[in-house]
Amino acid sequence: MRVGVPKEIKNHEYRVGLVPGSVREYVQNGHEVLIETGAGAGIKATDADYEAAGAKIAPDAKSVFEQSDMIVKVKEPQPSEWVQLREGQILYTYLHLAPDPDQARGLIESGVTAVAYETVTDPRGGLPLLAPMSEVAGRLSIQAAAYALTAHQGGRGLLMGGVPGVLPAKVLVIGGGVVGTHAARMAVGLGADVTILDRSQRRLAELDELFNGRAKTRYSTFEALDEETDVADVVVGAVLIPGASAPKLVTREMLKGMKDGSVLVDVAIDQGGCFETSKATTHQDPTYVVDDVIHYCVANMPGAVPLTSSHALNNATLAYGLMLANNGTAALRENPYLREGLNVHRGKVTYKAVAEALNSDFTPALEAL
Repeated sequence: MRVGVPKEIKNHEYRVGLVPGSVREYVQNGHEVLIETGAGAGIKATDADYEAAGAKIAPDAKSVFEQSDMIVKVKEPQPSEWVQLREGQILYTYLHLAPDPDQARGLIESGVTAVAYETVTDPRGGLPLLAPMSEVAGRLSIQAAAYALTAHQGGRGLLMGGVPGVLPAKVLVIGGGVVGTHAARMAVGLGADVTILDRSQRRLAELDELFNGRAKTRYSTFEALDEETDVADVVVGAVLIPGASAPKLVTREMLKGMKDGSVLVDVAIDQGGCFETSKATTHQDPTYVVDDVIHYCVANMPGAVPLTSSHALNNATLAYGLMLANNGTAALRENPYLREGLNVHRGKVTYKAVAEALNSDFTPALEAL
């Protein structure tokens, strides 16, 4: 199979679908890899590095899309990209279709087979291709919040961990999954006063044991959200419903009770965001203010650290990508965990949560295949 990797074109997106080491794995498995010139610049990988790994270099994205049987990306295809996709081609990347009807329509009309990293599962029910970027985003959320809290950014002028004799910032993490756990770890490491909300008693018990008193846990209710947002200096939104739009947990009304200059970081923004006042921002213009509360809602947070992110992502996506390259759509029929990643196939929406979010007809993946 010919596997193509175009350069990412989303605002300030420096990651790359395949690092040179992964290209070598595809080549060793008998595949041809076509890399758009400069695609690896964000991770300091040159065209020569890719050629040494066995890839061929394409002069532009058009050549990659035209000549490839399978497209490997990081972020969802942009309008100029989805019009280049075609029936019989496999797209393997993050999609986040639930809050993005335009992209969904573009993929449906193209006839492409679109496999989304974020809904591929594993035997334990986890999301193995989403996890590494959730880890990165969770950790970055605290870095972003710490910077936004500074006075010259319009924040409260707080040092996250305080100093002896001065209280640290209060950090509220909504959601105790991968993002929330890594956000809490970073915040605790900086010395912040951390509270984690979640609706799973089992997960709260695990977090209580993990942090051993260094972070507080609380069952998530509307009352708890109201009380905790009122006293928080930073709120990290880290909730996820696989494939579906994120629930709006922090309302506009709750903002009125928050401290002036406090910070909201919405890591769920790829799925529409979990704050009622959230709207996607970019690394170029990452924040905005509503009711004197700073909102950080960058939709590709891990793109800020592309070297770390690209390698972490490739470690997770390589095995499944090779399945697709080796066996084509047969891999989706044979592997139920990979099949969970199939969101669109030949004009049909094949992931139920996406179909529900888009008010679209749903066709089970096996039936569509």
